[in-house]
Amino acid sequence: MDNRYRVFALVAAAGMALAATAPPALADVRVGVGINVAPPPPRVIAVPAPRRGYVWAPGYWRWNGRRHVWVDGHWIRERHGRVWVEDRWEQRGPNWVYHRGHWDPVR
Repeated sequence: MDNRYRVFALVAAAGMALAATAPPALADVRVGVGINVAPPPPRVIAVPAPRRGYVWAPGYWRWNGRRHVWVDGHWIRERHGRVWVEDRWEQRGPNWVYHRGHWDPVR
C-alpha cells in the first residue's frame, strides 16, 4: 500500500515537471462549452481603425450559465507567425458548442 502512494507521487511529480517545461505550443489548451440554446446573431459594430502591432478580436456572445451575454471586441497584441482565430459558436445537432478565440500557427 505504501509503495502505491510512492509510485503515484513520483508519477504526479514527473507530470508536473514535464508540464512546467513544455514549450508554449504544447501547453495550448482549448476549452469548449456545449449548451442547447442558440446564440443571438452577432452584433454589427464598426471595427476601429487598424493599430500597428495589434489584431482586432471581434465581439462574441458568451454563455454565463443562464443566458448569452455580449462581450465587446478588443485589440490583442500581434504574435508574429500566428493568426488570431476568433471566438465562435458551432451547432452540433441540437446543441451549440462555444470555441474560445485562440492563436494558430500561420500555414
